[in-house]
Amino acid sequence: MLFADSGLSDAQISVLLAVWSLTAVVFEVPSGAVADRFSRRGSLVVSGVLQALGYAAWVVFPSFWGFAAGFVLWGLGGTLQSGAFEALLYDGLAANGDEERYGRLKARVDTIELIAQVPVAVVATALFSLGGYRLAGWISVAMCLASSVIALRFPEPERGSEDDDEPGYLATLMTGLRASVPIKRAVVAVALVYAIDAFEEYFTLLAQDWHVPTVWVPMATIGVPLTGAAGAHLAGRLPLRGWVLFASGVLLVVAAWLAVPFAIILLGLFYGLYRFVLVHVETELQHRIESDARATVTSVAAIGSEFVAFAVYGMWVLGAAFAVGVLVLVIAVVVRRQ
Repeated sequence: MLFADSGLSDAQISVLLAVWSLTAVVFEVPSGAVADRFSRRGSLVVSGVLQALGYAAWVVFPSFWGFAAGFVLWGLGGTLQSGAFEALLYDGLAANGDEERYGRLKARVDTIELIAQVPVAVVATALFSLGGYRLAGWISVAMCLASSVIALRFPEPERGSEDDDEPGYLATLMTGLRASVPIKRAVVAVALVYAIDAFEEYFTLLAQDWHVPTVWVPMATIGVPLTGAAGAHLAGRLPLRGWVLFASGVLLVVAAWLAVPFAIILLGLFYGLYRFVLVHVETELQHRIESDARATVTSVAAIGSEFVAFAVYGMWVLGAAFAVGVLVLVIAVVVRRQ
């Protein structure tokens, strides 16, 4: 909405999102190796600072190039978080022999993350009414910095023994890349499914296109993260069966065909089923990783998702939500055969 209201076209917005993805493509795996070689907790701390700088760039320089700089900073921060958080969580559980709890705990984390978007939507509406995009932007900066402070308190289990020689950065990077080969099906599944989440960036634009007034867009889309949270929560309790992802794609295609405010309900159902599948494929990947380069392997899957995300952005330009829905159907068929 900020980009659109600043005069950018749909094509320019897609270019900005592509810049975001390109940043991740370049730095995703190297940043994962940084987390494995040095500190996963430290990576999370720096991640929050970089994302705060990205939001600040949007507020201070509300133009195409300012937004692009912000996306580069946000992308760098995102790569430091991607892989590092999952590795920190999984190894923390494994240190106590509780790695089998990872799936349920990851589902809980995703659920809380999505539910948090509900009060954020309410606050965003109030902030926009009081101070427009600038006030909302500076509050976002403060929240990112607060996340870095919280990350400082995360416990980080030791890896290896005191007698082991610490591998260098390049050795850690190569270990993670080699470890990705025997579990390539799990890596590909995560890459394909996680890439669909790039479509989430367009939800507010969809609401506008479906004739929802701008000031009410945050409230109108408030149910989407709630259904996503429900799907993530159920993923920690129910097994993955059948064509769940394919069904989500069908719902998205129907919603795009209707293109009315009511279709946001179908958009929410799509997102709930999608999140259900995402938790399952991510959990399966973590269970299959056997090396200490856990963050690097996870980053390999993440970089694959960034390549697929380019297809999501391209499909949006070609046919908006309908085209993205078709892409989800294709991904569902491919993942089903993995």
